Amino acid sequence: MKKLFALVLSVVLMLSLTACGSSSENETTKQEAKEGEKTFTVGFDAEYPPYGYLDAESGEYVGFDLDLAEKVCEMEGWKLVKKPINWDTKDTEINSGSIDCIWNGFTMNGRENDYEWSDPYINNTQVVVVAKNSGINTLKDLKDKAVGVQAASAAESLFADDGAQVELGKTFASINPFSDYNTAFTELQSGSIDALAIDVGVANYQLSERGKDYKILDENLNSEQYAIGFKVGNTELRDTVNADLKKLYEDGTVDEIAKKYDIDTTMICIGE
Repeated sequence: MKKLFALVLSVVLMLSLTACGSSSENETTKQEAKEGEKTFTVGFDAEYPPYGYLDAESGEYVGFDLDLAEKVCEMEGWKLVKKPINWDTKDTEINSGSIDCIWNGFTMNGRENDYEWSDPYINNTQVVVVAKNSGINTLKDLKDKAVGVQAASAAESLFADDGAQVELGKTFASINPFSDYNTAFTELQSGSIDALAIDVGVANYQLSERGKDYKILDENLNSEQYAIGFKVGNTELRDTVNADLKKLYEDGTVDEIAKKYDIDTTMICIGE
C-alpha cells in the first residue's frame, strides 16, 4: 500500500508541476503578446546630421528622418527601433532582414532598381566644402587636390567610372573615402585632404557647428533626391509608410520637423 500510495503521490506531484509549468509558460506568452507590438526598424548612419545622429546632450539618436519615422510609428501603433549601421554594409542589413528600411538621407538616383522606394521627399544637391583660406574657389581649382567622400555614398559614386563627375574626378590627386563625415571633417581641418564632397544639408549643419573657417563652393556637383529604401518585394510596408509620409506633409508636420533641424523647407518635394 505504501508503494502504491507513494506512486500515486508522485504522479499527482508531476501533474501538478507540469500544470504549473504550462501555466507559467502561458502567462509568459500572454505577457509577451500583451507587451509585444509591431516594430519598425530603421537603419541609419549615426553620424549624418541633421538627418540622423547621436545628440550629445540627451544621449539619444535624433534627426529629421528619425523624427519622421517616429511620427509614422505613432500613426500605425508601431514601436520604432533605431539601428545605427555602417553605411557601406546597408545592403547586407536590409537583405538579411535586420532592418525594415534605410531612412537617412538616402539618394535614390542611380539605385532605382535596387530597392522598393518611397516617393522622394527631399531635393538634394552634392556640394564641395573647403577651408576658407584654401585658395579653392571653383571646381577647376580641385585639380591635383585630395578630395574626401563618404564610403559607398552618392558623392563617391559621382566620381566612379559611370558617374556624372568622372572627368572631374580624374583631375584629383586622390579620392579619399571615409566611414563618416565627422572623420572627414577632422581630416579636412588637419589638412590631410583639401576638399570634401558632401550633401548640402549635411554641409550646412557641419558648417553651423564648426564655425566660419569653411565655405561651400558656388558650383554644385549634382542634383538628386532622397527617398526611403525598402527591400525589393516589400511593397506593402513601402506603401504604408509612403501614405503616412504624405499625410504628415499635408498636415504641416514635415515642415515643422524640417524647421526644428534648420533644413530649408524649399528642399521638401513630397507631392510634386
